[in-house]
Amino acid sequence: MDLSLSTETMGDRTIVRVGGEIDVYTAPKLREQLVELVNDGSFHLVVDMEGVDFLDSTGLGVLVGGLKRVRAHECSLRLVCNQERILKIFRITGLTKVFPIHTSVEEAVAATD
Repeated sequence: MDLSLSTETMGDRTIVRVGGEIDVYTAPKLREQLVELVNDGSFHLVVDMEGVDFLDSTGLGVLVGGLKRVRAHECSLRLVCNQERILKIFRITGLTKVFPIHTSVEEAVAATD
């Protein structure tokens, strides 16, 4: 399966909507998108993972890398996910302590840093 990406802006937040599988083959596409956004000055990112069907360790690495990039600018990367099979990956790896995870884009956008 392929990876679909789209972006939109809500206030000072940039929403990255992700669909499909984030794995060793597709993760570089997501990495490029996150790097491009940060390089263009988008430092408050919300990654909407509601359309994600699969996430592997490569995908987790890309998200952690994106978080490090925005934190270098003292900003945030928030995740939107309420799919149990994806949330379980974040719990098992301990990344629920690293990423703010929200149940909706609206909730993530309204959250304060």
